[in-house]
Amino acid sequence: MNRLWVFAAALLFSTGGAAIKGNTLTGWQVASFRSLIAAIALALLFPAARRHWTWRHLLVGIAYAGTLILFVTANKLTTSANAIFLQSTAPGYLILFSPLLLKEHLRRTDLWLLLGVGLGMALFFTASEPARATAPDPATGNIVALLSGIAWAFTIIGLRWLGRAGNDPDAGLATVVLGNLLAFALALPAALPMPGLEWRDLAVLSYLGIFQIGLAYYCLTRAIRHIPAFEAATLLLIEPALNPVWTWLMLGERPALLSVAGGAVILGSTLANTWWMSTRDRPSGAA
Repeated sequence: MNRLWVFAAALLFSTGGAAIKGNTLTGWQVASFRSLIAAIALALLFPAARRHWTWRHLLVGIAYAGTLILFVTANKLTTSANAIFLQSTAPGYLILFSPLLLKEHLRRTDLWLLLGVGLGMALFFTASEPARATAPDPATGNIVALLSGIAWAFTIIGLRWLGRAGNDPDAGLATVVLGNLLAFALALPAALPMPGLEWRDLAVLSYLGIFQIGLAYYCLTRAIRHIPAFEAATLLLIEPALNPVWTWLMLGERPALLSVAGGAVILGSTLANTWWMSTRDRPSGAA
């Protein structure tokens, strides 16, 4: 049952690209009001997450807010495949930054992951993506998506830092709530003036905040402590795999072949590295 909860979380996360594109609002408006609704939903679902905020949560929350805003902006500019796959380069930046910020040692397999991420990025930036209604500026969007990956890497580093700083089991959720509130506030000036919302736009914003973020995190936190890390990481790869599929089915958006190849290289490298580390960490004699 726990695996089904993680699968449900990944499935909900994967719908973000299509939903972000499937409205008439600007990227700033989607980023701002999606995060406001998500913060309210998460605070209601997780009462403990709205207590005991510290300057540490604020610092990590800024990185997470940057991830949220940049990801939405990238989706409005480039294909959803490029946006999610380039954000998935975050493990490569973790390899570069973790030794400096967390004093974590590099492993030989990390170098292979870094090579895979670099190759995948090269395929993205050599792919010929034509401008279209759902992706009007792919070149700029790819750069923004790359920045969202860097912001996500700093978010993960920050969450590890919070975990080392104390024994608060709700530190991650508190950061997610605070990060969404910060994203709402930071994007709000550019989101205004807000025109009269059409029912479809309001429905999309509500879905993104309540289900694509709020319910997805509920499903994930319900199960993540009860299944092996490798299984969780593998199931969560459903998100970047299905994200462009929903956009293709709903909006007819087809990414370039080289972009798909780049995404496959990045996800494959991440999966291989995660599997290798899970075998190394497994106790001797474990099945």
